[in-house]
Amino acid sequence: MNESITPIVLSGAAEMGIELPPTAAATFEAYYTLLEHRGRSVNLTAIRGAADVATLHFLDSIALLKAALFSQARVIDIGSGAGFPGVPLKIAEPSINLTILDSATKRVTFLTELCALLGIEAVFIHARAEVAAHTQDIRESYDIAVSRGVARLNVLCELCLPFVCVGGSFIAMKGAASADEISEARNAIETLGAQHIGVGDYTLPGTDIAHTAVLLEKASKTPDKYPRRYARILSAPL
Repeated sequence: MNESITPIVLSGAAEMGIELPPTAAATFEAYYTLLEHRGRSVNLTAIRGAADVATLHFLDSIALLKAALFSQARVIDIGSGAGFPGVPLKIAEPSINLTILDSATKRVTFLTELCALLGIEAVFIHARAEVAAHTQDIRESYDIAVSRGVARLNVLCELCLPFVCVGGSFIAMKGAASADEISEARNAIETLGAQHIGVGDYTLPGTDIAHTAVLLEKASKTPDKYPRRYARILSAPL
């Protein structure tokens, strides 16, 4: 039987100054149970066990609520994987209008099953970000884009900023040492119509693990040619 994650999630959220809805603890428990069960047959995440999932996935995701105003926001989670950070954000702030984008069939299948189980309303886009971003009805239509991708920030900017409306925000989840990536991405940020607002540094509750939420604001429309093909993004990053 799975160990309960509730004490870790509740105490960690309180430590971060985040007030969770009354139903959040039970919803996170159901999320954890399905993740542990499906993780045995589908390679969704290498992180296992109550303490690590609660801290490194759930608390890390909801920490973004301190970086921007998510209430009533149209949010797209780009490259969501096993649902991070989008699904925990929706659990913690149910007013979010959530869209989940991922290119892998197995992950979209899992996320669809997960949200149905948890009673979470979300829109699912099964596509590559650099292709979906050129779709007229979703391009520049989100208040906030989030990504916990492992790509460098200049690459993430080209993949994610085209989804954000003017006046909206892109939040990239990074490790503590993000200054070099931010400096490297300055041309990409400006070219794509954004500006660097700041960083939100935080330490995951109960650990000494430090992470950074890099916050960019969309100041003007992204030129139509971006994002380019992925191979081009990697070979000639902005």
